[in-house]
Amino acid sequence: MNRHLIILAGPTAVGKTAISIQLAKHYHCPIISADSRQFYKEMSIGTAKPSIDEMEGVTHYFINHKSIDDVYNMGEYEKEAIALIDSLFTKHELLILVGGSGLYINAILNGLDEFEEIPADIRESLTKQYAEKGISFLQEELKQRDLNYYQEVDLNNPQRMMRALEVCMHKGKPFSEYRTKHKKIRNFHPIPILLNTPRTLLYERINQRVDQMIEAGLVEEVKSLHSKKELNALNTVGYKELFSYLENKLSLEEAIQLIKQNSRRYAKRQLTWFNHQGDFETFEPKDIEKIKSYIFIITDHS
Repeated sequence: MNRHLIILAGPTAVGKTAISIQLAKHYHCPIISADSRQFYKEMSIGTAKPSIDEMEGVTHYFINHKSIDDVYNMGEYEKEAIALIDSLFTKHELLILVGGSGLYINAILNGLDEFEEIPADIRESLTKQYAEKGISFLQEELKQRDLNYYQEVDLNNPQRMMRALEVCMHKGKPFSEYRTKHKKIRNFHPIPILLNTPRTLLYERINQRVDQMIEAGLVEEVKSLHSKKELNALNTVGYKELFSYLENKLSLEEAIQLIKQNSRRYAKRQLTWFNHQGDFETFEPKDIEKIKSYIFIITDHS
């Protein structure tokens, strides 16, 4: 099987987009996004979505794929992305999967766990408590019931936390204990690559990116989505802070500083997750030639 999927992962603002486009042009192959925020067509500036100019003619999949009004989950992404990847491998021997959403990348590499149906009363009770107490209730409850999953899940994703808590409450044991270690069989060889750079430089890049987003019109983008702020897709860094600004809960400067702080925290969680996987080869974003050499050794592609 001479099919290789290059997985280009890393924290926010590390430079994944630029490197992925360079590699795609070098190998004449398309890019599949594993960035769960870039799926949504209404969210562009705040998700650092590559522009048409930046894509430079390289075909990208799963960008502007859905509307924020659509219900879309990781299971649907796994099925659609694997079907697409299998199809693309009939034309290419190399493909690139790029993103910072570790659980979505894991879904492509290993597949998702399937759990039995949860009793309706458990789901209804949890939904009611979330509506009354907010996302902090879910975070604290998950931390108490399943610290392992708490440390890897997106703590801004109530649906994912509620799903884990449902299993915890139904089974009386941590959700993570029921997650299978059996990998699904895939029709490709993965080449997992992690982009990373010294923390001080990464944090500087994050701060600069936030300033650039503001200059590019992020406040206006968020303002246009304010009426839909309760949607799960919008419960994310860069949007929720500016919703608070628009509601006079924060000054603009406070909101901007909070976006930077939360983005740095998110980057730290991303790196913790990827480093725990153990099978990623780490490179500096500037080391494009070293990355090509590494891929060449594995694939014998020039």
